[in-house]
Amino acid sequence: MGRIAGRFARVEPRRRARAFVLGLLSGLRRKNSWTIAEQAGDATPDGMQHLLAAARWDADAVRDDVRGYVIDHLGSPGAVLVVDETGDVKKGTASAGVQRQYSGTAGRVENCQVAVFLSYAAPAGHALIDRELYLPRSWIADPARCAAAGIPGKTAFATKPGLARRMIGRALDAGTPAAWVTGDEVYGADPHLRADLERRRVGYVLAVAASHTVDTAAGTASTAMCWAVMDAFLRTETTIRLACPSLARSRGSGLV
Repeated sequence: MGRIAGRFARVEPRRRARAFVLGLLSGLRRKNSWTIAEQAGDATPDGMQHLLAAARWDADAVRDDVRGYVIDHLGSPGAVLVVDETGDVKKGTASAGVQRQYSGTAGRVENCQVAVFLSYAAPAGHALIDRELYLPRSWIADPARCAAAGIPGKTAFATKPGLARRMIGRALDAGTPAAWVTGDEVYGADPHLRADLERRRVGYVLAVAASHTVDTAAGTASTAMCWAVMDAFLRTETTIRLACPSLARSRGSGLV
């Protein structure tokens, strides 16, 4: 906690933040303001809720401190930046960004918040280093609702890949060592994310839908068709290798 202590102007929120982090790291089965407050010895969750909703501290600066701590302990030039979203199911309608939308956590459409996270995966371990809350267009189009939830008035709509680009850019601009980026087809389908990574000369492995098209020497083809051709090629090469190894070697097969 010493690294982030200076981000809190007063000692009370600093102590409360320490208790909150200890709660997050504990073995509590459910982790929310109520359970974490109870573990910390508080009679009510008011203090924890005040820390998250009203206390004055620089959350973005703490994020940068956490990223620095992770890199100090796990940093590797061969590390991978992993982007993915998760949903947090909610019962009400007041939480920022909540609406009926698909939640990968629940595996179905739910009333939930969705956030995009950036993880740092290296040989020595992995950890979260950034986060962005996804705000649906219905929220951005309702300034009064945004204001009631504490969302700054000039906040613009951003897609999930757009949020990913923002976080990856922050990490790389801060000198975070990483060899490549990975994510599912939500992110692989975004040409701007791929272009950003190519411009930065950072490798990537991003999933795409089977219907995604690619340009080849033979023309445009779907990803599914490309995989079918590759599968047929590999099966042929494997058959040659097993039936006639000497022929496979003469063909320069990479499978031998």
